Amino acid sequence: MQTRLCAYEDLNPAQRALLRGIEVQPQQITFCGDIESALHSLPTQSHIGIKGFVLLSDEQPVAFMILKRQPLLPHWAEPDSATLHAFQVDRRVQGQGLGKICMHELAQAMNELWPEVRQLMLSVSPFNTHAVAFYLSQGWVECGEAYRGERRMAITLPPVEQVLHAV
Repeated sequence: MQTRLCAYEDLNPAQRALLRGIEVQPQQITFCGDIESALHSLPTQSHIGIKGFVLLSDEQPVAFMILKRQPLLPHWAEPDSATLHAFQVDRRVQGQGLGKICMHELAQAMNELWPEVRQLMLSVSPFNTHAVAFYLSQGWVECGEAYRGERRMAITLPPVEQVLHAV
């Protein structure tokens, strides 16, 4: 299985059509939404504050996520951070380590896209116990409340040189 993380706009038409077929477990929709709502949140024109990413496995879309930075950061995020939104791994491939691959590839993508950003943040429902456990296992730390009971989590990105040597 060959995997790679790519920008949403770099997908070919066939991959974009397949991406729309990503489904999460029914109990996850409350927390991350569905792929249509996630794609709808991307602007039609490129914007410096938002970027969609897709994990391809053997050139087939299997996961999707959105990153935001200033000027589109949510109120609960640190000004020098980027935030992770709508992270979805297709239910048919969950449990195969693809979420971990996304997190690893994301560090390199962040260093290429927004090298000045040194921290990623997200908000997660405390009732989404699987997601909380996953993020903690990947090195994220809880850092208070984001809003309305949502937990704020953060991870410091490795220095650019360290990411480049890991490749």
